[in-house]
Amino acid sequence: MQDLSKYSIKQLRALEVQVIDELKTKHFLSIRNAREQILHIARSAGISETALLAIKAPKLPKQNTLEVKYRNPEDPTQQWSGRGRQPAWIKAWIATGKAVEEARA
Repeated sequence: MQDLSKYSIKQLRALEVQVIDELKTKHFLSIRNAREQILHIARSAGISETALLAIKAPKLPKQNTLEVKYRNPEDPTQQWSGRGRQPAWIKAWIATGKAVEEARA
């Protein structure tokens, strides 16, 4: 490893450009190599490149869906889990003098 403290700012900037270029090159080469390996495995399994590219990953179910704790009695499509900022309908509900617990689902 070199002692970079002896370099001028101009030299360090030039070195930075070289490092970034080399990182990009290495990154794209690794992607190309991985792609070639994948295609080789697919061909050996009898799968064409077209068929391989047509395969879609299954959609994963939504995670961390919170249970609805509050529902607007006037518009049941408006819901709130009780976490995060209060929605406008809850604020309006409270402003009319009603308790939040009255909207509990």
